[in-house]
Amino acid sequence: MSIVKMKHLRLIALEEDKSALLAGLLHVGCVEISEPSHLLEDEDWAGLLHRDTSRLPEARAWQTELKQALDTLQKIAPQKGGLFPPKPPMEERTLLDSAALERGMDLAAEINSHAKTMGQLSARETRLEAERLSLLPWEACDLPLEERGTRTTAVLLGTVPRGADLNALTGALEENAPACAVTVLGQDSEQQYLEVLCHRAVEQSALETLRSFGFAFAQMKELTGTAKANIQRLEAEIKKAQADREAQREEIRALRGRTDELKSCVDRLAQVVATESAKEDLLVSGSVVYLDGWVPVPEVAALERTLAKYDCAWELSEPDPEEYPQVPIKLHNNIFSRCMNTITEMYSLPAYDGVDPNPLMAPFFILFFGMMMADMGYGLLMILGTQFILKKSQPKEGQRNFYELFFWCGVSTFIIGAMTGGFLGDFVPQVVRMVAPSSGLLIENGGYDWFWKPLFTPLNNTIEIMVGSLILGVLQIFTGMTVSVVRKIQNGDFIDALFDEFTWWIILAGVALAIFGIGTVAGIPLVLVVGCLMLAVGGTRKAKGFGKVTSLVGLVYNGVTGYFSDTLSYIRIMALMLAGSVIASVFNTLGATFGNVILFVIISLVGNALNLALNLLGCYVHDLRLQCLEFFNRFYKEGGKPFVPLAIQTNYVNVIKEEN
Repeated sequence: MSIVKMKHLRLIALEEDKSALLAGLLHVGCVEISEPSHLLEDEDWAGLLHRDTSRLPEARAWQTELKQALDTLQKIAPQKGGLFPPKPPMEERTLLDSAALERGMDLAAEINSHAKTMGQLSARETRLEAERLSLLPWEACDLPLEERGTRTTAVLLGTVPRGADLNALTGALEENAPACAVTVLGQDSEQQYLEVLCHRAVEQSALETLRSFGFAFAQMKELTGTAKANIQRLEAEIKKAQADREAQREEIRALRGRTDELKSCVDRLAQVVATESAKEDLLVSGSVVYLDGWVPVPEVAALERTLAKYDCAWELSEPDPEEYPQVPIKLHNNIFSRCMNTITEMYSLPAYDGVDPNPLMAPFFILFFGMMMADMGYGLLMILGTQFILKKSQPKEGQRNFYELFFWCGVSTFIIGAMTGGFLGDFVPQVVRMVAPSSGLLIENGGYDWFWKPLFTPLNNTIEIMVGSLILGVLQIFTGMTVSVVRKIQNGDFIDALFDEFTWWIILAGVALAIFGIGTVAGIPLVLVVGCLMLAVGGTRKAKGFGKVTSLVGLVYNGVTGYFSDTLSYIRIMALMLAGSVIASVFNTLGATFGNVILFVIISLVGNALNLALNLLGCYVHDLRLQCLEFFNRFYKEGGKPFVPLAIQTNYVNVIKEEN
């Protein structure tokens, strides 16, 4: 239950062994290869070595192609799967099979080809449909669209705005260009579509008159034949494009059974990307390759067995203090506290010379969550739900930690719920009142005299719960201060520990003793006086002149308000417990007003489902706040970066590791 110690690895190998060496490191999965930029800034190193080249851009392009093909296949031909389906097992040698990767890439290329053709056909269909819609208003025109008239008669096809007065237009033509005939072919919300026949002698006059009404020639894109014939042709082409597109879709559907093959290929290529990415962090010359990285101490033996197979020289050393910011962080915790990694990684990993907060945080977080939820029914649902997911899907470490966190919180919720007598609020008492109101089985606090009696209830023991919440808050704050004291003493900063934490302990103890009248001489609380003197000395020891006064005033103000506000923050435990209990009881009471058991059960379950969802989010957020703000600020040194080794990482299969 600590931050895993790291060794600094420096390795030189023959360049001809580079691929085999990286494959060995990928298999053992315990080395994080570092960025070598600091070495390239050194003139001596830069003159000998340079960055290695890789096929990373090409591999990532393949990765994009594979994911695109998988998305297409899952969208067009989805596979039916159960809820949280388990990942199939696969041997390591099968995962790293290059021939299988090539087959997968061929499959992806085939799917993407069909998808590309579908896209082209869809674009063609859209274009044809737009062209068809543009011709629909001219469908009533019997003349070929390319017809412009005869030697003596001109044919004018065009549009005028929807609001144009056709009677006025016709009258103007009769006056300015006699021997004209106007036919309205159709209209829509914006335009009116006209066919105008006129004598060639008055064509220009007719055009000038028409333009005064907003006339514009129709754009027929050099079409031939009548509008109706073109519409029929376009409809036939649209149907053909739809049929061709559906044929391409069927080709993709026929590959439905190869979805798992494509998923496996995505995982195969992920190893190629990881290896090629690692190559970019290597330094090479004409014949050797240099690797700089980190390895956890517990896995040094496995690394040494792997490196013994290659002609290489390596060195493992302890990191220097100035290297601590670059040392990657790996946390090692037991089955109970490892779930806290979810919170620590969300906030920030501890620095290499810091403290792993998970073992200290786990009891408080889980207990506080259980107190906020405080319902056996909710706890039981959390336990069963998380166990179902863990057994069914067998998630990886990150997701596993998240579900395990809610499992332990569910256990705590169930236990605290048993202590408060809550099961979906007051669900059971309400049912008994409806079914057997005169049975005498109920007791006043919502328990059952033949089964158990609650130790306390949120509605009847609100003050006691509030006091208990404050006591637990003080206990957690003091735990954080204790960790800070221990770390300071370990680092030789006893004076800081004495005046930063011990002083406030003495002051707080003095306040408590003064309240009970203990340790006072002539009405003077000696312990409190000693604490105040220590605060005056410690708070001004680094200041000079008038700065001693301002330093002391600031220390007193910040200390008093800080401890007071931090302690009051823990009242939220009581508030959420009370809120969850009241909301559940309100829904149960609402359901009971109908006097029908079936309606009661339906309303109660719906309301409790909403209450559970709200409480899961609210309790998690508020519990998280207590840890990150009230607890961590006492001792936590953040800033660590996660340990990311060159290792086999998969999304769709569970790899069976093999011993070399």
